[in-house]
Amino acid sequence: MTAVEGQQPGAADAAVVGPGAEEDVRSLFGQSTAVFASLAGPTHVVQSANEAFLAALGEHRAGTGMPLAELMPELAGQGFITLLDQVYRTGEPYTGRDVRVVLGTGAHAREAFFDFTYEPRRDASGAVVGIRVIGLETTQVKHAQRLMAEHRALVEQIARQAPLAEVLDGMARCIEQLAPEELLVSVLLADPDGRHLRHGAAPSLPDFYNQAIDGIATGEGVGSCGTAAHRREPVVVTDIATDPFWTDFRPLAERAGLGACWSTPILGRDGSLLGTFAVYHRTPRVPQDADLALARVFTGTAALAIERHHIEQAEAAADARARAAHDELARVVRAERELRAEAEQRAAAAAELTARVRAAAATLAATPHPEQCQLGGTGGCPAAAEIKIADSWGDSAWGCPIHVEEAILNVRSVFIASEELGGLAAYLNR
Repeated sequence: MTAVEGQQPGAADAAVVGPGAEEDVRSLFGQSTAVFASLAGPTHVVQSANEAFLAALGEHRAGTGMPLAELMPELAGQGFITLLDQVYRTGEPYTGRDVRVVLGTGAHAREAFFDFTYEPRRDASGAVVGIRVIGLETTQVKHAQRLMAEHRALVEQIARQAPLAEVLDGMARCIEQLAPEELLVSVLLADPDGRHLRHGAAPSLPDFYNQAIDGIATGEGVGSCGTAAHRREPVVVTDIATDPFWTDFRPLAERAGLGACWSTPILGRDGSLLGTFAVYHRTPRVPQDADLALARVFTGTAALAIERHHIEQAEAAADARARAAHDELARVVRAERELRAEAEQRAAAAAELTARVRAAAATLAATPHPEQCQLGGTGGCPAAAEIKIADSWGDSAWGCPIHVEEAILNVRSVFIASEELGGLAAYLNR
């Protein structure tokens, strides 16, 4: 990449969740390192340099008295040597801002960012005899800015109520991609009883590993995450191969190629366990202040996302209960209306039957036992009059079994009055 003038890095303004936020941001942003070197001649021989410049070269090749292109051949393809040639030739200084450079090659390669100035060095006659390189390495600042920008985007996702799995997976991926060293992130979610941890997100851990630890118990000595959840405090394991917490999981970790793991419990605002946030490394490693600050910052973000998810679940459950209650109320109202309609129909039927009985009673003086049913209504009933009924008012009538039963069911005061049939008891027990 050709070195070009960039923009001055600014302070990250992403929200940070949790106590000690300012200290965590300070740890993430770290210290900027000033570098200086004095170069001589058209081949830019390194005459002198401060320790920071030599450290940037790498211990395996640090030194002076050699052209910069020989000490750092990787710079040629990135445009820096060309810029030195230009300053030496024209005598005009050059300043670059927020410039990306890859230092070293192969296993020693690393990404770095610098603000720098090339100033021409002149002799007594004014001729250019060399170049002073003055720079400020802002690599850690740059990485922290990018992390905090991603953090801000995650908080905005949470505010938009993005799905929890999407937020946690995105958080894990952004940390893994932007961290200066390879690491693997895992988020486990606590069961409601806080006794087990379930898979939440771990995009770079192998599937067999995620499946094996899904549902692990929380407890002392149960790996880094189970112990951190049990203690409600961070647990740092710098060497999985020798730590007693990993005795039961050591073969699994070895198969997954894991060498170190530090886990931080994710706690709710009320202190309840929400889950764990873990960072894995391929080799044994002691965490730096920036590593622990990174864990705290994003553990707070995970807590925010998980609590938001729990609130949404509670609201959804409440809505479901409200809908169920509404549906039940509607069912009860419908049933009440149906019962009321049925009662009104029965009352109308009773009134009509009572009228029939009274009408029939008026004719009994002339015909004590009519041949046909007197209870058939306006349409009449051709069936034989077999049973005599009466009411509490003393009115009586003769009817067929069907209409007599209808009258008994709908008119409370009606009873069997036929003495030859044994009265109401005999009728009910027929």
